[in-house]
Parts: sequence; C-alpha cells; structure tokens
Amino acid sequence: MQPQPPYDLHAAADDRPVTIDRREGPYGEVVLRRRGGGGGSSADTVFEIIANGCFLMDTSDGRSERLLIRAALDALPADRPSPALLIGGLGVGFSLVEAVAEPRWGRIAVVEREAAVIDWHRAGPLAAVTAGALADPRTEIVHADLVEWLRTGPRTYDALCLDIDNGPDWTVTEDNDGLYSPTGLAACAARLAPGGVLAVWSAQPSPAFEESLRNAGFTRVRTEEVAVARGVPDVVHLAVRGA
Repeated sequence: MQPQPPYDLHAAADDRPVTIDRREGPYGEVVLRRRGGGGGSSADTVFEIIANGCFLMDTSDGRSERLLIRAALDALPADRPSPALLIGGLGVGFSLVEAVAEPRWGRIAVVEREAAVIDWHRAGPLAAVTAGALADPRTEIVHADLVEWLRTGPRTYDALCLDIDNGPDWTVTEDNDGLYSPTGLAACAARLAPGGVLAVWSAQPSPAFEESLRNAGFTRVRTEEVAVARGVPDVVHLAVRGA
C-alpha cells in the first residue's frame, strides 16, 4: 500500500533531511524529503524530490526553473496571441507558478509521469507552492510519460519547456535518453507550431546538445546561464522551430 496523507512533516531535531513520502512506481523510486524548519519556521523549510537516488530539485531557489518559462516567452514573437505552453515535468512547481503569473500565456499543460509528484501538489506538502496555479483555468495536469506524449499527443504548442532530468547529459532514467536523440528532437519539433520555442533545463551546459539541436533543424540555438553558489551554472538551452 502506498503512503497516504497525512504526511509526516516533523522536522529532525538536527535538521537532517526527513523522508515525508516514498513511492515505488513503474519508473522506480521517488521520494519527497523535508529539511530545515526545526525551529518551527516554514520559511526555513525546504522540500526535495529524489528519483532513484538522484537529487532532482528542491524549493530552496527556483531561479533557473522560472528562467525556463521567461526565456521561452521572450523568444516568441511579441504579437503572438495567447501562446500555448507545455511544461515537461511538474517538479516542485516553480515553472508552473511562473507561467500562471504571466497573463500572456494561453493554455498551460503540464506533463508529469510520476503520480506521487502530482499527489504532493494536489493534496500534499507542495500544495503550498502551487495551489493557486493548479486552480487557474488555463492549467491542465497530464499524467503521462513526456517522451511518449510528445510522440503521440493530440495538440501543438507555441513553447515546450522541458525539465525532466538534470540535463541532456544526466538523465534520471535510461528511457529519457530518447528525448535528446534525433528522434526525440524531431518529436519536439512536430509538437511545436512554426516559430515555436523549445527550452530545455540543464544542471550544466552541453555544447553537444546545442549541436544536436542544430542538426535537428532548430535555429537561433543559444544557452542562458543562471549562476549558482558553487560549481557550474544551471542553464536553459533555447532553440526555435523554423517557420
């Protein structure tokens, strides 16, 4: 039986990470952890998502997840009315919240393959981050594998903002490798309207992925960086489908 609410939100006395929920699914294990908040302040609380033992993201910052959305919108023609957005990966919700805060976006679909992550936002601890965004009438949550959805989905979009891995060179599961292959990039292009923007989040720059984007026929390929406290910057790879 899978864990059900209420979740264990008690902080450890020494502020070590505490596992709030752990699920086994078709793609492996996914875990929600909490750290901080030992003094009773919600402002000090950070939630982390771990998949198959690999740290994915947490609620400590979110600048690069927000940049993913802003950069995609900035790359679209300013006169394109109510552009449709697909976000690949719900994560901790920062990208969705950023999208909903921008009235220019039209419909906003979020494709998330982990039922646990959706639960954590709808009825769990992450509802504090995204409750308002989920209630926005433009928002649609799709429980599906992104790679398959891009290949078979029924709609096109003006922007694809993808954040399902730590980057093209550091995937969470082997199945995700296909997203960054020539076949996967062709599926992205097919899901985009002419002149649409593909934005891909990465924990590190990938010159090889930039070259793959150009080889797949995308134009205006570039990379935007977000400095981090230590190590290489987070980046957003941007590319445009030809008209």
